[in-house]
Amino acid sequence: MSYNWLRALHIIGVVTWFAGLFYIFRLYVYHVENRGKKEITDLLEVMERRLYRGICWPAMIFTAVFGVWLWSRMPMGYLEQTWFQIKLAFLVGLFAYHFYSGKVRKDLAAGTCTLTSKQCRMINEWPTVILLVVVIMAVVKPLLGGS
Repeated sequence: MSYNWLRALHIIGVVTWFAGLFYIFRLYVYHVENRGKKEITDLLEVMERRLYRGICWPAMIFTAVFGVWLWSRMPMGYLEQTWFQIKLAFLVGLFAYHFYSGKVRKDLAAGTCTLTSKQCRMINEWPTVILLVVVIMAVVKPLLGGS
C-alpha cells in the first residue's frame, strides 16, 4: 500500500476517533446532570456504550494499526527528534483519555461516578489540547531543543 493511502486511512481513523472522544464526555455531562431521571440516564447509558464500543474502540484500533504501519515506513531517526517524542507523549495521553472515558462510562452505569458536570466539561477539553499538539508536531515538525 502506498504511503499516501496509509496516511489517508490513518487520518480517517484519527478524525473518527476524535469525534467519538469529543462527544463521549458531552454525554457524561448530560448523564451527570440527569442522575435522578432514570428514563434519561438509561437512554444515555445506551448511547454512551454504543459510542464507546462501536465508534471509539474501532477507530482507536484503526488509527493505531495505520499509525504503526506508517511509522514502520518512516526514515530512521524519527524517535530521536524532539517533535516526534512530544507527539508520542501526547499520544500516550490520548490513549489514557480513551481508557479513562471507558472507566467513567462504567462508573456512571454502576452509579458510582462522583464527577460533577463542571468536571466533565473540563475533562471534555483534554482531547482538544492533545489534538492541537499532535497535529502541530506531525505537520509543522518544529525544531525544538536543536533537533
